[in-house]
Amino acid sequence: MKILHLDCSPRGQASESYRISQLIISFLLEREPTALLVRRTVGAGAIPHIDESYATALGARERSPAEISPSGSMSRSEELIVELESSDFVVIGTPMHNFTVPSALKAWIDHVVRVRRTFNTNREGYVGTLRDRPVFIAVSSGGRYSGARAGQPDFLTPYLKAILGTIGLHNLTFFSVEGSAGGPGAVAEARTRTDRALQAYFSSDAALTNRRRAS
Repeated sequence: MKILHLDCSPRGQASESYRISQLIISFLLEREPTALLVRRTVGAGAIPHIDESYATALGARERSPAEISPSGSMSRSEELIVELESSDFVVIGTPMHNFTVPSALKAWIDHVVRVRRTFNTNREGYVGTLRDRPVFIAVSSGGRYSGARAGQPDFLTPYLKAILGTIGLHNLTFFSVEGSAGGPGAVAEARTRTDRALQAYFSSDAALTNRRRAS
């Protein structure tokens, strides 16, 4: 059993998304104490954006030389895809930047969402090739984007559902700390609400079902 943790915040362990991720991982390890935890730092420029040969290969109708003899971004893409393929659970800790995913997470996505590797195309559209598995997404946001007090758009959630679904990952569960820009009181309130949501989820039948799917 393997848990892949993607840390996408430039603030690293000081971020709210990292804190939520750690709580999710602790719940998973309670149920699977022998699971291997793989940490992949994505934030702070750890994964560069794709290079020219990779972009050219993506636009080709047939398999290109860059895919046959991978180097640069193509080689890194293969490394990240294999890491994802071998995981049973995925935990993504990410901030919301400008209503959507940060560029660091987008760089990881651009490497793992790859035609002829993690998805194919046909007359009906895109067909993901990866086995579905539980993906937990821990989001931190300075503003509120959900509920009655939402004050900003949310392009992050629908985007991640669409792009991860493209490669076959549909079993997504979101947890968030919203309104952190409101000060310590707002953060404490949001943390309490999120902690309760985590406790409720991992003590429910849904968590048990996801565990069986991962197995």
